[in-house]
Amino acid sequence: MVRQAGTSQASKARPGHRRVALWTRDYVRLPGIPDEYIAQDGAPREVWTRFFEAFAALTPADIERRFGAADRHLREAGVTYRAPGEAADKLWPLSHLPLLIGDAEWQELCAAIVQRAELLELVLNDLYGEGRLVAEGAVPAAAIAGSAEYLRSVCGVKPPGGRYLNLYAADIGRGPDGGWWVLNDRTQAPSGAGYALENRLVLSRAFASLYKSMNVERVAPFFEAFRESLRASADRDEPRIGLLTPGQFSETYFEHATLARYLGFLLVEGDDLAVSGDRIHIRTVAGLKRLDVLLRRVDSNFLDPLELDAHSELGVPGLIDVIRKKGVVVANMPGSGVMEARALLGFLPSLSRRFFSQELKIPHIATWWCGQKSAREQVLSRLDDFAIEGAYVRGVPGFPGNGPVLASELSPSERDRLKTAIEHRGLDFVGQELVRLSTTPVWDNGHITPRPFVLRVFAAATQDGWTVMPGGFCRIADQLDARAVSMGDGTRAADVWVVSDKAVSTTTLLPASDSVRIRRVAGVLPSRAADNLFWLGRYLERAEATLRLVRALGLQRDHSRAATSQHSVDRIVRLLVAWGAASSGARSQTARIATEALQAADKFGSALSLIRSARRTAASLRERLSPDAWQVITEMEARLSEEVHDDDGVVSAAELTLRELATFSGLSQENMNRAAGWRFLDMGRRAERAINTARLARQFAYEEAGDEDLDILLTLVDCQITYRSRYLVAPLLAPVRDLVILDPYNPRSVAFQVSALNDHIAGLPALNEGGLIERPHRLAVALRATLTTGEAAELDSKSLFALEQDLLTLADAIGSHYFPHGASASRPEKLTGLA
Repeated sequence: MVRQAGTSQASKARPGHRRVALWTRDYVRLPGIPDEYIAQDGAPREVWTRFFEAFAALTPADIERRFGAADRHLREAGVTYRAPGEAADKLWPLSHLPLLIGDAEWQELCAAIVQRAELLELVLNDLYGEGRLVAEGAVPAAAIAGSAEYLRSVCGVKPPGGRYLNLYAADIGRGPDGGWWVLNDRTQAPSGAGYALENRLVLSRAFASLYKSMNVERVAPFFEAFRESLRASADRDEPRIGLLTPGQFSETYFEHATLARYLGFLLVEGDDLAVSGDRIHIRTVAGLKRLDVLLRRVDSNFLDPLELDAHSELGVPGLIDVIRKKGVVVANMPGSGVMEARALLGFLPSLSRRFFSQELKIPHIATWWCGQKSAREQVLSRLDDFAIEGAYVRGVPGFPGNGPVLASELSPSERDRLKTAIEHRGLDFVGQELVRLSTTPVWDNGHITPRPFVLRVFAAATQDGWTVMPGGFCRIADQLDARAVSMGDGTRAADVWVVSDKAVSTTTLLPASDSVRIRRVAGVLPSRAADNLFWLGRYLERAEATLRLVRALGLQRDHSRAATSQHSVDRIVRLLVAWGAASSGARSQTARIATEALQAADKFGSALSLIRSARRTAASLRERLSPDAWQVITEMEARLSEEVHDDDGVVSAAELTLRELATFSGLSQENMNRAAGWRFLDMGRRAERAINTARLARQFAYEEAGDEDLDILLTLVDCQITYRSRYLVAPLLAPVRDLVILDPYNPRSVAFQVSALNDHIAGLPALNEGGLIERPHRLAVALRATLTTGEAAELDSKSLFALEQDLLTLADAIGSHYFPHGASASRPEKLTGLA
């Protein structure tokens, strides 16, 4: 074992050096394993010495405070991921120490990554083009044909935009000699760049002075170059670029939303896109809009159910044909994932000599593809010396897990089964040299300790060649003997700092002001996003109505306040039961009913269930919601998830959540641009508030209602102060009905909501040709006319019920008109406005 070099007595006298000595006194480099802190000669690397000296200038209390600030930012911003095979999101596990790499070493690594990216691009051009590599025996045909990622449907198709690889990534680690080795190539749809960006934002904010003093290379120029390269690949000056995501249930959906927001791309799913002619279009609330570039995070085989996997619901029918007609640039080109096959690794050194007349600048793990007789015999003869992997898939065919299989650790029967499988179908397997991952320091309760890591480095193809992100995506395992690291249990991420001896420029994604055309709207609004915004507003408004009923029910048991008659209590209970917020129960069970309606997870209409529905809906809008808005929603869910024990707890939780709903409403009113997105969010709130208010009026402003029922209604719709300021008498039926239903000046009345809906619908683009008034607008105008000409004395339970049904019809008409699903999604009027 190799320990850190000692510290002189003079240096130990200084507090900073004493702290460094304390942190590192038990740091041990594992035998035979390269380490980032301790070099091959046993001495600390200079870049880490410099870092710890600067880090030690912070007091222990300040360090903990900054660690806490980083964790709090992750929690409040909702930075999450989903481990493979799991349904629930997890908080992003960020290591508090970065991975450090010196600038000189980084430049050598960049040159090797660029060489590798260029080689893979040349190989892809040949495999899908002339096919000389296979014809001349440089690559066995079986090594290519065995991969499900080799797509025959794009053979002979030149990539629109001119490239197969727009973004390349390599997973790397240090080899036994201390140099960097490639562990895997990522050419399909490389993930992690968005998380790398988020890691940088969090850590550079928590340790701003340290980050600046270390002269860390910025990542913004990389993203700027990548964005510009995609823009330049299109065939018009101001292209529309989309990021294709599998949706919010993807393991890395947060990253997709982060990249879309940071780069200014539209986040789209397959259902958002449609083929018209030889182009791809986005379904928007203004009709179909042409899409020029598609940065995909969906695997190739799922991109087009017509020509690829027919079971896919993630892609766009007809996309491959559009690519043939050069109607859209797709990055990376479908079929590029074939270069991730381990079967090809053993051929890359000779291919490098063929294309470049030079060796690979960075080696990869020695790999033997068992599809070749000589390699298969060598693997079988020394089976215990190899790690066996799938040649084309993660893990080993026929064995559980996504990692390598070590024959030496298998039972005799399993070992025989593996050997037989390799003998019978060797092309599905590779043997790789046994390699343990190198280690890097992590912070562990006031000490540093080594942990295995994998670094993913990204390269973007630009007009000026390949640009490498100065940093990357680092994953760290908690187990010392880890042979592979994925974002599952016991894994954390780390920011990657490329440290320079010189000051670095502070580059951002903001271009020069004179090169940007002024805009006042953010661009098109996909129909799916509009649908989710509309329902986000409805879910939150439903939750508010339920919370007000819960509060009213809880207050009736508080004898220090005015008690509610049992007759009125029964009406509240019936509403909660009818809304699916609580189970039916006896009058003596009001405490249970209030608690259920507040936080019963199995009741679809409870406040907790509605807030969770709102959170799920908001999760698919991450690129459109501010961190503050997301934080409010998550805090409401957390509060309602806490167990309450008495009536006071129920009332308190309801009141606090109502205040947070008011906060969200304020954020949406004051911070969202008055574009189509805001309109649909507000339309959802207005439609749901109008429906709920009409329903509450029908329950508590019926013909025989007394002043107590009317008083409850005024409380539920938050009109007590307004009524008392106008009338110096107890609540009376006609004035209450007028205030709650017909008053256009009352922001809580039905008339006010209907007027707002009319304004919103009138402000949205028309989808029908010929200038005919569309159904949602027609229904809204009719409702406004009814309420404008109505009189309180003429309202009764029957007319209130009819009003409620008309409001429900209007809400449904908005949904079916602007958010079409299924066969109606391509109806003729949606083909207008193809700009």
